[in-house]
Amino acid sequence: MAFENLSEKLSQAFKKLRGKGVVTEKDIKESMREIKLALLEADVNFKVVKDFVAKVSERAVGADVMESLTPGQQIIKIVNDELTKLMGGENARIEFGKGSPTVVMMAGLQGAGKTTFSAKLAGYMRKKHNKRPLLVACDIYRPAAIKQLEVVGKQLDIPVFQMGTEEKAVTIAKKAIEHAKAHGNDFVIIDTAGRLHIDDELMQELEDIKEAVSPEEILLVIDAMTGQDAVNVAESFNSRLEISGVVMTKLDGDTRGGAALSVKAVTGKPIKFAGTGEKLSDLEEFHPERMASRILGSGDVLTLIEKAEQAFDEKSAAELEEKIRKNQFNLDDFLAQMQQMKKMGPLSQLVKMIPGVNTKALEGADLDDRKLLRVEAIITSMTEQERENPSIINASRKKRIAAGSGNEVSAVNNLLKQFEQMQQMMKQFGGGAMARRMKKATKKKKKK
Repeated sequence: MAFENLSEKLSQAFKKLRGKGVVTEKDIKESMREIKLALLEADVNFKVVKDFVAKVSERAVGADVMESLTPGQQIIKIVNDELTKLMGGENARIEFGKGSPTVVMMAGLQGAGKTTFSAKLAGYMRKKHNKRPLLVACDIYRPAAIKQLEVVGKQLDIPVFQMGTEEKAVTIAKKAIEHAKAHGNDFVIIDTAGRLHIDDELMQELEDIKEAVSPEEILLVIDAMTGQDAVNVAESFNSRLEISGVVMTKLDGDTRGGAALSVKAVTGKPIKFAGTGEKLSDLEEFHPERMASRILGSGDVLTLIEKAEQAFDEKSAAELEEKIRKNQFNLDDFLAQMQQMKKMGPLSQLVKMIPGVNTKALEGADLDDRKLLRVEAIITSMTEQERENPSIINASRKKRIAAGSGNEVSAVNNLLKQFEQMQQMMKQFGGGAMARRMKKATKKKKKK
């Protein structure tokens, strides 16, 4: 996951401050140096790092911090506030047109993930805003791009407008708007062509489409894994097209995250969405305050709640809450939760959203269908008593369960270890502090 190394480095920088009753200017200076190095290693733009550290330092040596009873916590709060501002402050949403349809034009280099994101956005708008989207294939240079859009459109049952590769892209865009008006599509997403590099021909075509259809939004799709190159691309596209926002793809990958922290400061344009996986449902609105919280290891309860609301029905959630509260979470519940959590996304990502949980606790516990089948086979090979009370499972019982499920004893041991880790995590949910935090976050979300 992006920011993992940055989170660890920042945590180390704060560790020295947390235990101190009094913080000196020298302590702050040393911490700021470590924060600066951590940000530079994360591939954050040098000028952005310099400005960020200057702002944090200025606030950190103020009387509110120096005279505070918990100066370490105050400094962490300042870093959190400044990180949030750096990434845009507030969540920037899609602007809907006054008339119909709302037109969104996608731009970006080849391979950034424009076509897949276009489909994700269409599905998201239908589900979240009750829109009737239309996908438009304007990449006339690659027949495979048109085919790809048709394939993802079919998977989501969303119509795709295309006229092949013979017509000009600007003609296709104009005809698509007419088609949308005639067929009641109120949200049009235009998937444009990309190149492996920026050239004048590409930019001119995009400018022509912009002039022809007057889109409410021009979203630039950039690959988070390209680091500072992504920010340079954003600057170039913005200077020609005046983009309205950025979409960051592959933010779940092995990336240092510097582009996400630099792009708003460099271009002045907000990140509106983040791609968090390969599935067509793996899309999140970008919330700067939540991302800052994740980077600082404070979790992201609001996003976790949103994911849970999508995956769990209210009755199941109420039953689970009761079991957690009474500390009655058993292996049957464990299996059910594994099945539900698979809908929410990779477990390694979810655990990072839980405040105070060791992010490495469930390392390697991501579930694919084969692992789920193995878990199911092992649990169903147990007696009802064993599923209710796993502590009674001794060596001979493990052998019997392994043989009955067609697995090695080591697989049974791994499952029981994972169950124990999840039980500990569930205790945190049931505990007073965690329960209060969840309730507070839910109230905050409802107010919004």
